[in-house]
Order: sequence, then C-alpha cells, then structure tokens
Amino acid sequence: MPSLTHQALAWSLPRLRRSRELDSPETERARIEQRHRGSVGRPLPTNAVIRFARRFSVVREEVPAPGGSFPSYVLTARGTSPTRTVVYLHGGGYTAGIDPFHVRYAARLASRLGLRVVVPDYPLAPEHTWRDSHDALVDLAASWGERSPGGTVLAGDSAGGGLALALALSLRDRGLPQPDRLLLHSPWVDLSTSTPETEAYDAVDPWLFLGKLRAYALWWAGSPEDLTRPEVSPALGDLAGLPPALVFQGTRDLLTPGTRLLARRAREAGWRLTYVEEPGLLHVYPLLPLVPEARRAWRRTEEFLR
Repeated sequence: MPSLTHQALAWSLPRLRRSRELDSPETERARIEQRHRGSVGRPLPTNAVIRFARRFSVVREEVPAPGGSFPSYVLTARGTSPTRTVVYLHGGGYTAGIDPFHVRYAARLASRLGLRVVVPDYPLAPEHTWRDSHDALVDLAASWGERSPGGTVLAGDSAGGGLALALALSLRDRGLPQPDRLLLHSPWVDLSTSTPETEAYDAVDPWLFLGKLRAYALWWAGSPEDLTRPEVSPALGDLAGLPPALVFQGTRDLLTPGTRLLARRAREAGWRLTYVEEPGLLHVYPLLPLVPEARRAWRRTEEFLR
C-alpha cells in the first residue's frame, strides 16, 4: 500500500501543477507556445538543491542541430573528477523544459555516485519534432561515450526515458559507442498508445491525461505515420542487443500499459531489463521528494549503477 506521504503528494501535486485535461489541441498549443516564449534564456533551475552553487559546478555547452543549436549542461560535484558519465534526458511530455526536480535528481547522481551528469535542454514540441534534435542527441551521447573511460549511462524520466531508449537504439544501429546501462523512470515508450488498456488507466491517473498525451505525441512525431517509428516509440522497435536496463513504474500512471509492453517485448528479445512495478504509485515516483518509495527506488538505483 502506498505510504501516507505518497498519498498526500498524489492529492496535492496535480493541484499544485494545475494538471487538467486540455480544452482543445489548438488552445493547448497556443498556451504552450506562449509559455515557451516566456522562458527564452531561462537559466538552469537549481532552486530545489540547497547551496547548489557551492556544491556543484555547471558548464554549459552548445549542441548544433538542424532545428537550431540548444544548450547541454554538464554537472559535477565540486572536488570530484568523474570518469563515468550519465546523459540524462528530462521529461515533460516533450513540451516542458528542465524542472528543478530534474536538477535535484541529477545533483544526487553527481554527489552520491560521483558521476558526471549531462542534461541536454533539447528543443520542444509543438514548435519542434524529434527530427530537429534526434541526430544531435545521438552524436552527443556518442561523444560522451568516447570521452568517458568509466563508461556512460543513458537515463531519463517520462518522455526523457523514452528518448533515452530511442537514443540507445540509434547508437546500436549506427555502430556508435553504447552506454553500459539504461535507467528509465516511468518512460513514455509508445506514443502511438497502441495498448488497449491505456484508456482504463486514464481514469486512475490524477496527473496525466489521455487527450494531452495524444496531442503531445502527435506534435513530437510530426505526423501520424511517424508515431510508430523507433525514434518516437522505441518500445515498438527491435530491442535485441541493448545494454542492461532498470525501469521503475507505478500503476497509478497512464504510461503503465506502455511500460508493460516494453517489459514483455524485452523478454521476447532476450534483452536484460529489470522491471520494477509498484502498485498505486504515481508517475515518476522515484523523483518525488520525501516519499519512502522514492528512497527504496534510489537504493536499487545505486546498486544498479555501481
């Protein structure tokens, strides 16, 4: 049974985030585009990490891409010289940028495990599709694979988890340096919503909404035909030959049917994927503050990455 702290967050977090179903795709698109205009030039949001500037170093790098260059932030704990790199792809339905809690999680990876954490601020939908950044992100991950003698990890949450898996597929297919681990939190891996159970989960998830999911998916894909491409819906691709993966998923989450599909297809492909499903827990629960379930997920993450 979920903890009382988790239950309190499950009630309050969607309200604090003002989560609701969209009125129409057109209205939602206009709202998001206005938000993007207001966030131009926004610095990395570090306010969820106590004494961030004293404890961590951040280097901003520019990543060239067809849709225009975008920043990538390289985060390390001060006083460390990491040889291993995590490339962390942030979530947000491909429409929202880096959140303070993404930075909080990246900082924890850096400080507790002594890792370098690279967080690309990739271009977002609806103004951009996967085609505007995919190849650039593949090249970025490959570059860090070449520069990291201790190896690399591809990680991400929600949309970023799906993107991390899509990058791993492209790295494999192009013969580029592979990560040695994949770490995925509630990954969005089937943007086609091909699993028939998805509508039933819409009724139990207080945070995500099916109308938004479908609109965001189409914006990111760019066309209905691209929804099933492995670069967009990696759960539908060839999963053989990928590095070991750890996937966390709660069942109070609209993305649960897609991650179950991923786990099933991983078994069929012989891919070593450890699937951890927690009954009644929210979307991306390992990133939530204060909840014991997140602490449990962190202990398992430490074991997996060490």
